[in-house]
Amino acid sequence: MSATGKPLIVVSGATSKQGRSVAASLLESGRFRVRALTRNAGSSEARNLATMGAEIVTVPLEPDHRREFAQAFRSADGAFLMTPPVAPPSADELTLGRQLADAAVEAGVGHIVFSALENVQERSSGTKYAPHFTDKALIAEHIRALPVAHTFVMLSFFYTNALEYYAPRIDGDRVLMPFYLPEHFRAPFVDPLTATGPAVLEVFSDPNAHLGASLPVVGDVISPAEMVDAFSRVTGLKAEYRSAHSREGLLTYFPELGENPLVVDEILGMAEYAVEFGYYRDDRDMQWSRSVDPGALNWEEFLRATEWRGDRVSFGASGQYS
Repeated sequence: MSATGKPLIVVSGATSKQGRSVAASLLESGRFRVRALTRNAGSSEARNLATMGAEIVTVPLEPDHRREFAQAFRSADGAFLMTPPVAPPSADELTLGRQLADAAVEAGVGHIVFSALENVQERSSGTKYAPHFTDKALIAEHIRALPVAHTFVMLSFFYTNALEYYAPRIDGDRVLMPFYLPEHFRAPFVDPLTATGPAVLEVFSDPNAHLGASLPVVGDVISPAEMVDAFSRVTGLKAEYRSAHSREGLLTYFPELGENPLVVDEILGMAEYAVEFGYYRDDRDMQWSRSVDPGALNWEEFLRATEWRGDRVSFGASGQYS
């Protein structure tokens, strides 16, 4: 800990949804300093973090930058690590996660919080293909073997994906909302922009209470049918569920995904895994994040906060909601 008395936390992927949330929560608490790692220090997100008091360090979040990673982690008390998913068949996410963790240990970081997911390969006995889940689980396994205190946060399906990557179609006066989940299947969802930070702040505020834990971060447990109903209720627009839970359905509404058949396989494998095995293991504490962040947005509150009306939205440049 520095002479300021405030622990220094390094946030990787600091301009991502999760990273921005973590950096903002730590800074707004007034109890931590933040070193924000980003590939583009001139981005609006990085400039916003700098205005809030973060130290900005330019480091690409990709493999083979271990020396730069280790330098960026120097003197840090803790680190929040996250790895952006990459399109299969690339294994860069697994390589990156291991290198980030190794660099943090090399630099003497005291506590790693990593954004992990369940091991789909293991839980499904190899029957479901979702490498962006499994790779995060394998990174967590690697971290467990390192000589460093660690905690894992595990985010649910993102609300924001329905706005950003799987946006509805407008058909006359109807909003057609495709989901890769069955209409009446209830699954955990969360807003990464507002829920990640409070969860990670809680861990760094009381690290001993969370050593070795894997902690779900959940905003709502809800079905696509309920999401469509809430959308209609909040917006006053006529909305209808459409199934993208099959290859045909997914490519009907998102034909661009067909450019990489493995991406289609992964989306369908992820959805089938959640339906057949459950998004989280049965022994996970689904109430933890709500207990430490009672204000976490459910789906209806998220709709009201974003004022979303079915258009495609990018969260890359807008920070939090207006």
